[in-house]
Amino acid sequence: MEVGKKVLFIDDEIHIRQANKQTLELADLDVTCFDCVENALPQLTTDWPGVVICDIRLPRMDGLEFLLLAQKIDRDLPVILITGHGDISMAVQAMRDGAYDFIEKPYSAERLVKTVQRALEKRMLTLENRILRQELEAHSAPGPRIIGKTPPMVRLRATVAKIADTGADILVVGETGTGKELVARSLHEHSKRRTKNFVAVNCGAVPESIIESELFGHEAGAFTDAKKTRIGKFEHANGGTLLLDEIESMPLRTQVHLLRVLQERTLERLGSNKLISLNIRVIAASKTDLLQAAEAGLFREDLYYRLNVVCLEIPPLRARLEDIPLLFHHFLLLAGHRYQQEAPLPKASQMDALMTYGWPGNVRELRNLAERYVLLGSQYGWSLDSLLLGTEKEQKNNLTYRVDRFEQGLLEQALLASNGSIKDVMDALELPRKTLYDKMRKYGLNKSDYK
Repeated sequence: MEVGKKVLFIDDEIHIRQANKQTLELADLDVTCFDCVENALPQLTTDWPGVVICDIRLPRMDGLEFLLLAQKIDRDLPVILITGHGDISMAVQAMRDGAYDFIEKPYSAERLVKTVQRALEKRMLTLENRILRQELEAHSAPGPRIIGKTPPMVRLRATVAKIADTGADILVVGETGTGKELVARSLHEHSKRRTKNFVAVNCGAVPESIIESELFGHEAGAFTDAKKTRIGKFEHANGGTLLLDEIESMPLRTQVHLLRVLQERTLERLGSNKLISLNIRVIAASKTDLLQAAEAGLFREDLYYRLNVVCLEIPPLRARLEDIPLLFHHFLLLAGHRYQQEAPLPKASQMDALMTYGWPGNVRELRNLAERYVLLGSQYGWSLDSLLLGTEKEQKNNLTYRVDRFEQGLLEQALLASNGSIKDVMDALELPRKTLYDKMRKYGLNKSDYK
């Protein structure tokens, strides 16, 4: 019997208790019966994982009085009232006062079981959200929060905390949408530089013709359209932090200039001979392997080694599926606050879809989904099929793709958890060595990437 399938059944007639207990146990529910509410109340706590069924007409204390006492213990505890025909008006008022539902006598076994199962699902979601809120509060330090409880995210937070105040240049690597800028902001906000500027530049979005002026500034008259002096991003970030996002897109000519600035910690504006001293931390972010790019002649190898003092790798969302409920709840809260709307609770089937989907857009895609859900409410639902729309549906909306994505996610999680140890992965997944290597080759996984 699963945890969280608990039911308290309160009725003063023994034959009713026995009949309903049998009905609910046949539905795989864990049922405890009481003949009065006084004996049932001590069983209830704020984290009790179940629901209560209570007859309205009871000796001494009735079901309505019980409802009020139960709500003092936990206002979200689902209480289902059993009513006779003459009690319906009282039951309706009780629902206005917070009862989950009422069942009128005589009722069918099917009606009872379905009502209880719906109430249990609601109870589980309520308790899960409480746990998520507690975990989110644990990440409530000042500055951007790196959300996640899987081993790679725990290690990432620990590394950020260790190096944030060192001033060392950092290389952040991860797929698009994994949160590279958030990590960079977290490094800035947890350092002594937090009172100075954090400046982010997307190197792929700046035209090659003006990127050096954008980064290093220029003097009036330095080139045809330079009508006045311009302070570049490096100067603007002086004393603080500069993020060079998508640095793999930076032109090779500019990379030469950047390397000298990083080495000397000085710069000259275009058209000037005056050196400007820099007290700055540089964080470079890339969605590609810069060493491979260097070997292909697309990125300067000396710049790669200059940037790679400390490398922070952010795993894709599919490699940390256990973080999805925590992240999604976090984004629901943010979106609810932003749009001044109540964040609805997703159904269990919807959460299953989130855990099965491959998330090509990573955390950014999950956040967008949470915002749509808050904005559209009950009008917007999703399933795995709807998530797959627009992401090569003709290839992905089939069982083979789903199984492959699930298998790849399991392999990546196992590799991350074992720091790339093949033996540990073999033991964890109960796979022969050859089978494991074949699957890693199939998905392009390399153990050295997870050490």
